[in-house]
Amino acid sequence: MLSGLSMTTIIVIGVVLGLGFDFLNGMNDAANSIATVVSTRVLKPWMGVLWAAVFNLIGAIGFGTAVAMTIGKGIVNPDVVTTQVVLSALVGAIIWTWACTHLGLPISASHALIGGLAGAAWALKGAGSLIWSGILKVTAFIFIAPLLGMVLAMGVMIVVTWISFKWTPRKGDKVYRKLQLLSAASYSLSHGTNDAQKTMGIISLLLYLGAKAAAKDPSQVHFTVPAWVVYSATAAIALGTFTGGWKVIRTMGTKLTKLRPVSGFAAETAGSLSVFTASALGVPVSTTHTIAGAIMGVGSVTNIGAVRWGVVSTIVWAWVLTIPTSAAIGALVAWASTLL
Repeated sequence: MLSGLSMTTIIVIGVVLGLGFDFLNGMNDAANSIATVVSTRVLKPWMGVLWAAVFNLIGAIGFGTAVAMTIGKGIVNPDVVTTQVVLSALVGAIIWTWACTHLGLPISASHALIGGLAGAAWALKGAGSLIWSGILKVTAFIFIAPLLGMVLAMGVMIVVTWISFKWTPRKGDKVYRKLQLLSAASYSLSHGTNDAQKTMGIISLLLYLGAKAAAKDPSQVHFTVPAWVVYSATAAIALGTFTGGWKVIRTMGTKLTKLRPVSGFAAETAGSLSVFTASALGVPVSTTHTIAGAIMGVGSVTNIGAVRWGVVSTIVWAWVLTIPTSAAIGALVAWASTLL
């Protein structure tokens, strides 16, 4: 597929695809950062996406590249990966993420990327190219992330309710509207520490392959994440967040449960604690799964019937299908590329 193109051209195509995916990631995941703060009317929608974009930017630049290293080296053996695998993976992830964003389904864009990478690698290099321990760790967090978000959110909600139970509704609303600005900023910050790094890992993997191809001694080439990759991926996801995936925002902010400033604060605080922890461990956790679980948690504390479990089941199915579907698309694109 790529035999007629120079390595420089291939890398440029890969970087463009990677940043395009990052933009879609920001659009779908805008709901993670602002659904709660917009649905409680603490911020207007355009102010919410701007708020989220700014703190996404800070989080992605200022908190290391542990997740990027996991994506670049922990899912597929970088020594057997080719540019064809990387480009096929990006196409698979882009197709699935765009489709779900269009349908208003909040998914894990990182899982779409991981699925696309695994599927393309399997199709072109066989199952031996996959690092199963890394894939299993990511897969486990499909279930751990929402449960952790839910449990933490229930705990935070109980604590803040106990603290403010003597307050008048007016005082509680006033205090938590202000605090929700901080919790929304914290969640957007945590989102930037985790999500933007996934594309950084893929682009860095592509650069690694190009450097190995050009080197006289490939063994001297090491996988790193260049500074310009950090900044460009950060800018792309922030721009996508600023553009906003409004269908996804409506799903997360109004269809799961009815939120008030106090419950929005509890959900965002619990979600940011979960994602910061995962980022520190280098785990590419789904921020979508985490905040959705947190929203379910605060809704359940108030009244378990307040959570719209039919909507929850639809979202969970989208989560479960993301890795295998994007893997199938990535494998199909990889297979098709061998025919060209």
